[in-house]
Amino acid sequence: MLASALILGLFGSLHCLGMCGPIAFMLPVDRKHPQKRFAQTFIYHFGRLSAYAIIGLLFGLLGKSIQLFGIQQQLSIAIGVLMILMILIPQRHLDRFKVSRPIYRLISKIRSALGKELKKRTPDTFLTIGFLNGLLPCGLVYVAVLGAIAMASPWQGSLYMFLFGIGTIPLMTTAIFAASFMSTRFRQTIRKTIPVLVIVMGSLFIVRGLGLGIPYLSPKAVTEVVSTEMECH
Repeated sequence: MLASALILGLFGSLHCLGMCGPIAFMLPVDRKHPQKRFAQTFIYHFGRLSAYAIIGLLFGLLGKSIQLFGIQQQLSIAIGVLMILMILIPQRHLDRFKVSRPIYRLISKIRSALGKELKKRTPDTFLTIGFLNGLLPCGLVYVAVLGAIAMASPWQGSLYMFLFGIGTIPLMTTAIFAASFMSTRFRQTIRKTIPVLVIVMGSLFIVRGLGLGIPYLSPKAVTEVVSTEMECH
C-alpha cells in the first residue's frame, strides 16, 4: 500500500500545481547560478516533505489509536469508502455543511506567512516556504492523509506521506524551472485520471480490509488463540 502513496503523488502532482504552482513559480531561486538554484530547490522540497512526514506521523498515530480497538480491517474499509465518496460527492454539497470554513481560514493564514517569506532569499527562507507549502490543505493531501490513517502506524503513516511528497517532486521542480511546459490537452488528460486513481486506491483499501486471503493485497485477519492448561497435583 505504500507504493500507492508514490503513485498518487506522481500522477496527482498536476493537481498540486493548482494550489502550489503559483508558489513554485514565484520561488525566489537564483536564476543565474544553476548550482545555487538546485540547492535552493532541494531545501524547498525538504521543507515540503518534512511537513508531509509530520502530518503523516500525527495521523498515523490516530490510526494506531483506532487499531487498539481491534478494528483495523473496518478502518481500512472505512478509509476506502471515504476516498471514493470524496470523488463522487460534488463539492457544492459538502459546502452546505460549512466544513470548509476553518480550512479557508487556515489557507489564508498560511498564504499570508508565505507572502512574507517569498520576499526573502536566505536558505532558511526556502525551508520555511517549503514547510508552509506542505501545510496547505487540498483534496489530494486529504486523500494521502486518509491513507496515512489506514497505515495504523505513526512511522508508516509518516513514510506514506513522505512518499506522497516524493511523487510530487518531478512536476513541482519542473514548475520552478519552467512555468509553461505542458499542452492544455495533456493537463486535462492527467486531471481526468486523478479521480479514477483515487477510486482505484479506495477500492484497494476496501479489498485490503475485507481480508480475502490474497497475499500482500488482502491478507486474512490474524486471530491469536491462547490456550492454557492447568495441572493439578
